[in-house]
Amino acid sequence: MSLDSEANKWTCEYCTYENFPSAAKCTMCKGAKPLITEDIYKLGNDTQSHNSSTLNTVPSSPLKQSDKCNTWRCDICKHVNSIGSKECVACNTSRYNEASVQEQLSSLTIGENELVPAAVNDQQRGQPNQKWSCPVCTYENWPKAMKCIMCLSIRNRISPVSSTNCINSPERELFVNSRTTEDNLNRSRKANIRRMDDSRCTSPSNNIETEKKLKQQRKLQRNIDRPWLNACMGVLNGDPAPVLAYMAAGGNPSRQLTQNEVTALGRPSAFDVGYTLVHLAIRFNREDMLATLLSHIEGSSSGIKRVPSYVAPDLAADIRRFFESDVRQRKSNFACPFVNEQTTFFLPAEIEDLPSIIQEQLFEEILDKDVQQQLEAHPPVINWSLEVTSHLGSRLYALWNRSAGDCLLDSVMQATWGVFDRESILRKAMFDALSHPHSGHMFYSRWREYETIQAMMMHFSLEETQWQNDWSALVALANQPGSSLEQLHVFVLAHILRRPIIIYGVKYVKSFRGENIGYAKFEGVYLPLLWEPNFCIKSPLALGYTRGHFSALVPMEPEAATSMNTHIKSESDLYVTFLPLMDHNHIILPVHFISQTEMGREERLLRQWLDVCVTDSGLLIAQQKLQQRPLLVAQMVEEWLNYYRRLAHMSIAPFHRPIPVQDYSSEGETDDE
Repeated sequence: MSLDSEANKWTCEYCTYENFPSAAKCTMCKGAKPLITEDIYKLGNDTQSHNSSTLNTVPSSPLKQSDKCNTWRCDICKHVNSIGSKECVACNTSRYNEASVQEQLSSLTIGENELVPAAVNDQQRGQPNQKWSCPVCTYENWPKAMKCIMCLSIRNRISPVSSTNCINSPERELFVNSRTTEDNLNRSRKANIRRMDDSRCTSPSNNIETEKKLKQQRKLQRNIDRPWLNACMGVLNGDPAPVLAYMAAGGNPSRQLTQNEVTALGRPSAFDVGYTLVHLAIRFNREDMLATLLSHIEGSSSGIKRVPSYVAPDLAADIRRFFESDVRQRKSNFACPFVNEQTTFFLPAEIEDLPSIIQEQLFEEILDKDVQQQLEAHPPVINWSLEVTSHLGSRLYALWNRSAGDCLLDSVMQATWGVFDRESILRKAMFDALSHPHSGHMFYSRWREYETIQAMMMHFSLEETQWQNDWSALVALANQPGSSLEQLHVFVLAHILRRPIIIYGVKYVKSFRGENIGYAKFEGVYLPLLWEPNFCIKSPLALGYTRGHFSALVPMEPEAATSMNTHIKSESDLYVTFLPLMDHNHIILPVHFISQTEMGREERLLRQWLDVCVTDSGLLIAQQKLQQRPLLVAQMVEEWLNYYRRLAHMSIAPFHRPIPVQDYSSEGETDDE
């Protein structure tokens, strides 16, 4: 194809006929008018681009052509084809093959000697940033992309095309990319750790302590008993559902909170070490839950309980305050706390004047019939001698006691002042006696000597470290509310009260099937051997022990107290009841915590510390002297007795009407108390 510059005619490439410029086709052969184009490959040369200013210039073909401008030679078969044919007539090869295109494109590629970093080159030329090739999948991404949009690989900071010294192998690129990713993750992880350390503490030592606390908390979370803690929170929130779920799963309502469990609960103001569900129910006035809990505890009776301290809570509080103020400490080598004023609680004789129905209700509400039945069952522990119960009128009654873990202390307070030890007055005095250097050492010496004798009888011995550990555990129990107490604590209480304590207990602890599972070692006499005999009184207290539960055993006021029978009434206006010092087999009760030199002299010790006499049948008994009640105790008992007197009057009135019942919980105390 050519263009005639003189007449502006164009020559047909097929028949060489010269046509006018307006003709779109050849007049002779009807051939298509050739297109007027520019040589795009010469545009890269600035000098040729400026010289090419006219449109009638025939561009030189980028492909291999023949010398004639109207033909082209095939690169495959070398056949000369017409300039208008796009394919070779002989071999059908395309006129513009891939090799020719690559050859022409290579002329536009920048040489290696001209290669500069992309950022510098772009900045110098003022062109937009070049695309970057992904080192993993080789996809070309836009410059602003931080990750490959195909494989999500993180962009490499050093592009392969930006350095001529880089080995463009896939393995190296993958390695560099993975190392860069790992470095970024490590850098971010270290930054997060540093930020957390700065927010929690400022010194490495504090950080170590924090990590230890976190590990301990995670360990506690794994080891805690979820149903048990949920039950504790249920009592606190007044929700009975978790409490019932815990009990239905066989939970123990007398289970005590440990230090780890108190920490896991996170409410130190509400929970304390040694607390049970019963403690919590009493503390937060959950009387409905308290009745349910104590119904599952052995030794607690069902039904409503109405003891004197519940009927007169204000007087009971005054009695406890008076008793706390009465605790003294003697300035001597044996610095053991002791109480100054002595009293013994007993049931009033006016009960016999009430109708039988009211008497039955009264005994049901103040006594523990289950404990009474266990102690009187075969083999009997109390009330087995007709000579004592009938001829001497000395019968013991088991008062109902709380089962909140402090039953020993409560029973002692009931046997003396008729109230419960809600403020743990005796527990505090007991801990002071054991932890004091002088008195604690004397208790330790007596305890170790006695336990050594018991161990020798069972043919075993303990090392010094074991003795120290056992003693430390006993002292710690004295300071934990709700914790179960041992024989040593009964021995200490005898010194605090300055009077003997007699425990009538079952010899064997039985399972719920009635099988013997262990030996009960509490039965016996506990004497205040570390005091001088003239500093103590000889009137003992009586307690009952049944399967881990203590109850106060109190007598009824003798009929001689009202009839003024002179042979029972002593010269000092004291009424006397009698407590056996032998079991039903006429064997002397064991005397605990005696020394090696006192072994075999038990009866002599009993006569020294007690007012002992012998019945006609040869039974050794101790006299328990009942003094006139203190004013506060007398008012409390009178108010309690008046309730049943009103019941008796209403039951015999012409127009019988029920008396409004005050809701005293059987398993807890009133809100006022």
